[in-house]
Formats: sequence, C-alpha cells, structure tokens
Amino acid sequence: MTATVKIKSFQHGIHPPEHKDVTKGLAIRQFPFAPVMVILLSQHLGAPAKPTIREGQEVARGQMIGAPDGFMSVAMHAPASGIVERIGVAPNSMGKMVSAIFLRPHPGSGQEVIEGTPIDVETATREQIITGIQQAGVVGLGGAAFPTHVKLSVQEPKHADTLLINGVECEPYLTTDHRVMLEQVDDIIRGVRYTLKGSGADRAIIAIEANKPDAIEKLRSAVPADLPLEVAALQVKYPQGAEKILIKALLQREVPSGGLPIDVGVVSQNVATTAEIGRLLPHGRGIMERVITITGPGVDQPGNYLIPIGTPLRFALEQVGLSSTATRVFLGGPMMGQAASSLDIPITKGTSGILVFTDHEIIGTGEKEYPCIRCGHCLDACPMFLNPSRLGLLARNRQYEVMASTHHLMDCFECGCCSYVCPSHIPLVQHFRVSKSILREQRG
Repeated sequence: MTATVKIKSFQHGIHPPEHKDVTKGLAIRQFPFAPVMVILLSQHLGAPAKPTIREGQEVARGQMIGAPDGFMSVAMHAPASGIVERIGVAPNSMGKMVSAIFLRPHPGSGQEVIEGTPIDVETATREQIITGIQQAGVVGLGGAAFPTHVKLSVQEPKHADTLLINGVECEPYLTTDHRVMLEQVDDIIRGVRYTLKGSGADRAIIAIEANKPDAIEKLRSAVPADLPLEVAALQVKYPQGAEKILIKALLQREVPSGGLPIDVGVVSQNVATTAEIGRLLPHGRGIMERVITITGPGVDQPGNYLIPIGTPLRFALEQVGLSSTATRVFLGGPMMGQAASSLDIPITKGTSGILVFTDHEIIGTGEKEYPCIRCGHCLDACPMFLNPSRLGLLARNRQYEVMASTHHLMDCFECGCCSYVCPSHIPLVQHFRVSKSILREQRG
C-alpha cells in the first residue's frame, strides 16, 4: 500500500504552465567535445581561479587547470585532454570579458579521466571533506553558483540541524534535476553522506515537487536505514524551490530579512550539486561536465545532456539543431533566467538550462506598458509579501534608498511573479534589478 504523501507549500506564488513533458522522460545523453573549449576562470561567486598551466601545455581530462584563489574560490579542471591554445579573455553570460583558458581537445584521445586522491566519507574529517569539495570545484548547480564548501563551513556558535537538498525544480521547461534524481540515485545518497558530515547537520531532507512522483518514489526506496534522510513532497507552485520559501514551507522557519538559512539552523544545496559531490569525491576528481536541459519550441532535438564545461553555446545549439524561426536564447528558466548576451559565450557550472524560443513565443512579450491600476495582483503573487506596485512607483521616481529601507527591496529575489501577473505589463522585476544594482554602486 502506498503511503499518503503530505503536501506542503507556501502562501502566494503562481502557477505558470510547466512545459516539462517534452524532456522529462528523456534520459541524460553525453554531449560531444567542441573543437575549442573556453573555460572561464570565474564561474562562481567570489574570486576567480588562478591558472596553473601555461599556453601550449598538454593537459589531461580532469587535470586541475585553475587553483582556488582564497577561501571564496574553487578549482577549475580540464573538461577534455588536449592542448592549451592560449590564456586570454572571453565573454561571460552578462557580456563582460573575463579571464579564460582556451583548450583544444585531442581528436584521437580516449579522454580517460585521471584519478585523484580519494576521500573516504567514513574516515575523512569534516575539514578534509570541505577542502575536497573546494578542490573538486563544486559550486551550486541550481544556477546561483555559490561555492559549496563555503556554504558547508558552518562555524560555531551556529549549527545546522537540517541539511536541505533542493530537488524542487519549479522553473518551467527545466528537467535537469528530475533526470538526475532518476538516474544518479546512488551518487545523491553518497553526496548526502558527505554533506551531512561536512556541514555537521543532524539530518537531511530532499525536497521534491509532487509533479515528480517517479523521483519521489525512487529516492524514498533508496534511503538506507542508517541514514537520517527524508524525502518530502511539496505542492506544485512557483517559486517553491526558492531557498527561503522552501525553508518556510518545509520547516515553518522564517529566514530573517538580510539573513541566511544558517541563521535558522539550515544548510541548503541543489540536488545535482549533491550528486556531483557523491560522484567526484570518492575518486578525488573535479567537476568537468554537468547535466543541462536544452529545450524550447526553437530546438529540433530537445533533451537532457551531459555537457562539458566550457562548451561554446553556439556549438551546443548546432548539435541539437535550431528552428528557422528561433529568435531568442535564454540561460536557465524563463522566470529567473537571462537572455544570452551572445552565442559565443561558454557553458559554465551555473548553466542549468538553455531555452530557445521562436517568433511565436516572442510575440506578445513586448506589449504596451500601461499605468498601474492598483489591482493588487502583484501583492497576492509575491511570495515575500512585498508591495511590488509601490516598489515599482518608487523605482520610477528613483527613490532607491526608500525602496530598500522602508519597503525591503533587498528581500526581493527576483522570481518574476509580479511581472507575470501584472495586467498593465509593467516590467516590475526589471525595475527592481536595476534599482538594486544602482544601490550597490551608490553604497560602494
């Protein structure tokens, strides 16, 4: 008899069309190597990695090519065996030129991955696990790309009683985490053991939306008796997977304004990040590739692909085929993702999805903007209980400090719910992004 699933959720939010049916049943497929890989040395929050190789040098797949530059930094590894053509600069997803290593893979190489120093979860100390995660180059694979070892380094007097593994994946179109939960179960379980010990947490919860019953069932059946791990189902609603929202829905704990999950005894990380830790640390390897959903009406061969880090976006799109009416490419999901600044940017550790839309989807996105009619839809949708209408008016009048000090602008995590429901087509979330950027500049 199947146990009754208790569905948890949060207040407010929206229900955009899911658009996941096209790829959720497609197994992960290995992607080919591009003729030239472009590995950015800054793919995460914090300091870029420092090159450890020179131009013209031969490198092996999995070899460290960039060392962490301080605690808030992680290592970079060669996604393929080949020759370092040059060390220069390349555009990132925002169009900014950053340091990069250009690697030309050997066409005839077997591309075996070199082994490092294994880390045994049973015998390793907490410090060894945290250092191993940093040396493996692991960052948040849900899109934020925050260095995982930093998140796990909980210092006294704070203590994490709960490790929260985020497998919600509430963004429309994306099925990356779904496939990881179906195909990399053993890696996830091992990753939970590593991160429980590394964070010092007492228990772990894997949170999954109820629209993934196969993943819920598979993970629940795989939980070992000796592991303090629970698999929790949540209501299908956007943005259920947002960190603070998820903590509130599951644990009824409210992260304070300006605070972090550890302030309420929680450490959270993405389920794909957890799987990578469980896959890499037993072999002492570094992250060289990641699972990415490539989909959208403008894609001929949508799917979930294991793509080497540093693969140029243009090459990736050529491999899956583009519709002749393809108009716009997004990195990440349609709600919180961003339009690609160029097709010449490389895929990074933070790339969770590539969406391609056609003229048909783009029509209607540039509707005429009308004045706010005070309908209150944005207030009903905002999961942080802010007043997007008031914030939007203040943004128009450049009252940025008032937005932050009186109306809690910085608590907005730019989920896009307000823009989605606005009948006047006011680009509220764009106003908030600009306002926060200006505030950061003004505050130095």
